Amino acid sequence: MSPLYSLSPSSPVSGPPRGPLVERVAGWSARHRKTAVFGWLLLVVAAVMIGQQLGTKNLPSYDPGQAGQAERVLNRPVVQQPAGESVLVQGRSPGQGYAGDPEIRQAVRQVVAALRAVPRSATSIGSPLTTRGLVSGRSALVTFNVAGNPANDDQAVVPALNAVAAVAARHPGLRIEEAGGASLDRATSGITSHDFRKAEVTSIPVSLVLLLIVFGALIAAGIPLLLAGTAVISAISLLAIPSRWLPIGSTTSSIVLLVGMAVGIDYSLFYLRRTREERAAGHDTREALRIAAGTSGRAIVVSGLTVMIALAGLFLTGIDVFSGVAVGTILVVGVAVLGSLSFLPAMLSLLGIWTDRGRIPWLGRRRTAARQSRFWGVLARAVVRRPLAWGGVAAAALLVLAAPVLSLNLENPGLHELPPSVPVVRALIDIQQAFPGGPEPAEVVVTGSDLGGPRVSRAVAALHGEVAATHGAIREPITTEMFGNDQVLIVSVPLAGGGTDATSDNALATLRTQVLPATLGQVPGISYAVGGLTAGNHDFDAQLAKTVPWVFAFVLGLAFLLLCATFRSVYIPALSIGLNLLSVGAAYGLMVWIFQDGHLQGLLGFTSYGGITPWLPLFMFVLLFGLSMDYHVFILSRIRELRRGGASARQAITEGIGRSAGVVTSAAVIMVAVFSIFATLSMIEFKMFGVAMAAAVLLDATTVRGILLPAGLALLGDRAWYLPRWLTWLPSLWPETAPSGLAADRQHPPQRDLTHQSA
Repeated sequence: MSPLYSLSPSSPVSGPPRGPLVERVAGWSARHRKTAVFGWLLLVVAAVMIGQQLGTKNLPSYDPGQAGQAERVLNRPVVQQPAGESVLVQGRSPGQGYAGDPEIRQAVRQVVAALRAVPRSATSIGSPLTTRGLVSGRSALVTFNVAGNPANDDQAVVPALNAVAAVAARHPGLRIEEAGGASLDRATSGITSHDFRKAEVTSIPVSLVLLLIVFGALIAAGIPLLLAGTAVISAISLLAIPSRWLPIGSTTSSIVLLVGMAVGIDYSLFYLRRTREERAAGHDTREALRIAAGTSGRAIVVSGLTVMIALAGLFLTGIDVFSGVAVGTILVVGVAVLGSLSFLPAMLSLLGIWTDRGRIPWLGRRRTAARQSRFWGVLARAVVRRPLAWGGVAAAALLVLAAPVLSLNLENPGLHELPPSVPVVRALIDIQQAFPGGPEPAEVVVTGSDLGGPRVSRAVAALHGEVAATHGAIREPITTEMFGNDQVLIVSVPLAGGGTDATSDNALATLRTQVLPATLGQVPGISYAVGGLTAGNHDFDAQLAKTVPWVFAFVLGLAFLLLCATFRSVYIPALSIGLNLLSVGAAYGLMVWIFQDGHLQGLLGFTSYGGITPWLPLFMFVLLFGLSMDYHVFILSRIRELRRGGASARQAITEGIGRSAGVVTSAAVIMVAVFSIFATLSMIEFKMFGVAMAAAVLLDATTVRGILLPAGLALLGDRAWYLPRWLTWLPSLWPETAPSGLAADRQHPPQRDLTHQSA
């Protein structure tokens, strides 16, 4: 049998005589505290100045596949494609029809006249009076393009919106609504900006209040916010550098803020708690900081590396927007780790006992004592006594929560992204029902030679002729537009369905595989690609489906090796990954039960569309996997430290949980509160993200870390620290001697050396 490479209190001292790098950096920072503090602040100022000097470039983000090819052509300078708008004129009763109701026809004429009166806002006006395909039963459609520079169409459309609103006011018996790309962009950008400002402004005071409750002292509560805030400011400023070659949008900055605040507060909590604990045990500030660096400091490094590995998995998707998010979040985590190793010990050394000043009445004295958590200690002892019973019940509960994921339906929200109470959304839904495919048609982008010649014209005419043969998959009106002296031809083809559902996907397949090869595909010297809403969503989802297995394999594989190297064990990484997947599965199940199945709609303020946004499960996986490992590594490192300090396996588990689970729960409560803010935002994707992440973090820090982890470790016993001989090549990321000064750990008798015990 292979020998066991296990923890041993009597293992010889190894490694460089100067000590591990983490302790050397923290020690230097503590000794040169003013230099380290002001140096850190200088780095933050330098990062801000670099960001302002370079400026963040707004590179466009393209979808993968054929849709991305079309988008790249549409982004050429010669293609100045205006946003399209539609005005629905509809009778409110089923008996009212365009053909038989003079008021509807009069309203159509008034809408056309009102739009013609604002030529700087509306151009290329089409109406049922001149264009076929714009009448459907009791509904009529007036279409136009927004005039002026397409980059400013959300502003240029305002006069047209006002003109249509004036006509609608004169006809209260009719439904007259305007919607389109420009008006939707205007509404979406306004709501999104307001939502993110709300999240950003709310998260900081909420975090501060919770930190005051956790620490019971004003100065101690401010330190995590200071570290997290400076890390976020630095990272967002430095995004100006990768924005030269990657798309960095406002969403990326908001996610960087969220992740930076989460890890910055977590790392500060871990470090501060350990420093307090060592001072309470009788050590002076310098020795307390040294011990904290050798324990919590190294746990922070391992946690940060795990988070960055998980986020790096997003690069494997090959999707532009994910690459931008990955760079930003990896950058902020790296900055937070650097600050935790340098700025944080320097700040704590500078403040000394002043860290606990500004105590909160009736709360501060108890909080600053840094005592072991009585509740988590009692629970851990109960779990260790009966690990199968406790672990079985907890695992069964999480599996029940995860069960709805079996019916997961990945579908883009489309028109349901914003609540239906938003006027433009309600108008888009009404237009979509009356004229399916009209507001967001497929765009066939044609390039090549002689685009204005007879062959292409005949192919487009044949495209019109294919409408009947597709049995409603593609529809009229099919329109064409030429750009750049016959360099680019855009053929707009309405598709059946709502734009993001299976009906639209099937219509897109019909267009791509049957209609276009039989028409434009027969013209030599040209090429085409199909873009638009349906094509973009379809190709994005297809790319995700192709790359998701590789992302999972990359994240799980590298995390396994990293944890193997950290804890010198194969069972610890396997248990950690298994528990993480269980908590992620429970979060997925809750998300499906709430948002796909439509529970709690009234409470959370959304309308279910029967699906889950396709990008969300993957992004949640990498983010949750990384963030939950923060807690996992912190608790496991404490258990390992106690085990190497002489505690028995069971004592190490119960005391490790008791000493660390309290601060983990505090960190989780703060993160749950921040994520819950997203549940109050308007866009359904943000609601999904906020609710699922908050639930996952809460489950992870309580059920998983409080019950399943000690149960799994108790069942494994000494086998938990087994490393086969063929994996001893892995570099050790943890010293093989217990940190000195752990008086509390020396009360246990030395355990026998298992290093050379046979399996």
